[in-house]
Parts: sequence; C-alpha cells; structure tokens
Amino acid sequence: MSSKPPILLIHGLWMTPSSWDTWATRFREAGHPVVVPGWPGIGDRTPPDIRRDPSGLANRGIAEILDSFEAVIRGLDELPIIMGHSFGGIFTQVLLDRGLARAAVAVEPGNTAGVRALPLSTLRTGAPVLSNPFRRRGTTPISRGHFHFTFGNDLTRSESDREWEASAIPSYNRVFFEGVLSILNEKSGVTRVDYMKPDRAPLLLISGGIDHVAPPAIQKAALKRYAAGPSIVERKEFAGRSHRIVSQNGWEEVADFALVWASEMGDRHAAVMTRS
Repeated sequence: MSSKPPILLIHGLWMTPSSWDTWATRFREAGHPVVVPGWPGIGDRTPPDIRRDPSGLANRGIAEILDSFEAVIRGLDELPIIMGHSFGGIFTQVLLDRGLARAAVAVEPGNTAGVRALPLSTLRTGAPVLSNPFRRRGTTPISRGHFHFTFGNDLTRSESDREWEASAIPSYNRVFFEGVLSILNEKSGVTRVDYMKPDRAPLLLISGGIDHVAPPAIQKAALKRYAAGPSIVERKEFAGRSHRIVSQNGWEEVADFALVWASEMGDRHAAVMTRS
C-alpha cells in the first residue's frame, strides 16, 4: 500500500476523465493512488461516443454530481487531496467545505456562490448554453469554433480542431444554469461554501493568464472572499496558460507545483488537527 495520500481528480464541463491523463500519470509515478471518476452519465465512455449520444448527460444537476463524488471519497481509506479543473474546481471547493479533503487545488475554477466577478470572456463562453433557457434540462454541443475560443486559444485553429475531436463533449445544461443562479445566491446556492470556515483544510487557487473561461479575475475575487476567514487559501497564476492548462505544453510545471503545495500544506494541516 502507498504511504502517500490518494488524489481525486475532478474534470470540468465539456470534458471527460481523460482530460486528466497527464496529471494522473505523473502523480501515480510519484507514488500516489489516483482516482479519476467521471460525472454521472459519463462512465468510461469516449468523447466521440458521448457526442453521438449525450442523453446520459441530460437533466443532471450539481447536487447529484457532488453526491457522486462524496460517495467516491467516503469509499477511500483516507481523505484524499482533491484537485478539480474549471467547474470541477467549483466542486472541489464545495467538497473541501464539507470536510472531505486533506488539502485541495482548484485549477482555473469558476464562481462559487457569492463570487460575482463575471468577465466578458466568461459570459461569452457560456452564451451557447445560457441563451436558450428552454433547453436547461438538456445538453448543448460545443462547436469547433467555440472550443477554439474556450479551450484552444493558445493553438492554431487546426490544432484546436484536433483537440476538439479527441476530447470535447456536450455540456450539462442544468449544471450551467444552477451554477449561474448560485452566483447571486450566496446563502443557499447549490455551490455555496462558508468563506469564514475556521477548520477548512488548505486550498490553492490556480489561475491561467490567458484563460477565457475562468480568467484570473474570478480567482482573485474568490481569494478576496476567503481572505476574510482564518483558513489557508492561496492563489498562484501561471502566465500564458489557457483553459487547457492541465494538458497545454508545460503542464508539468503546474502539476508539480500543485502536488508539492497540496502535499506540504495537507501534512501541516493534518498535524495541527491531530494536536488539537
């Protein structure tokens, strides 16, 4: 058995667990057990298969998705380090707030409840879904052009199209709408966290300098909310990184920073909690 804590990786919208292949392999090579579950409805299906039949993604909400990850965590032998990308970074913060992690890293996370920074590029990324409220319980495919703006803005269009073919899936529309409504509903929104929670395990917010989906302004606004509380929350920005930060050239630097930070801070927090 490994003496190192397990790591749970949570992918974001438009993606599957395969988006974490880079980090998962690196962390396993470093001796960590790594768990990379898909959101409900994804399972072990490939992106092309999901694009052909996205019905399993329809009408899935945030509460169901969070409960699925909590069930995975409670099946582990010990609390994991949780790392989540994009909307997965929102889920990471909620699960951390529930006391389900020894440390957490939210990579380019979107807005938790009450974090109201909404850059224009963020609004543009959500427009294809949010512009049609009648489909809020359905799914919406992401076009190659929109993928280039959201994920592939560090690539040529042809390179971005290849990435779309390999990894893109339709969105969970209900998740989008619930997330937006939660931004304005800090007390009871489904993505709510207690920014003043005194015993929360350490949290790292990672920003990508050229991210269009969740630009640094969002993580800066979140950090400002957390800074009023006593728990450890820090932010690290990586210049030139798009929303593909977990697989973009140079991903190793980001992954290594996240792992070292979470391991060290998690050990310190565990020691403090043992003494108290």
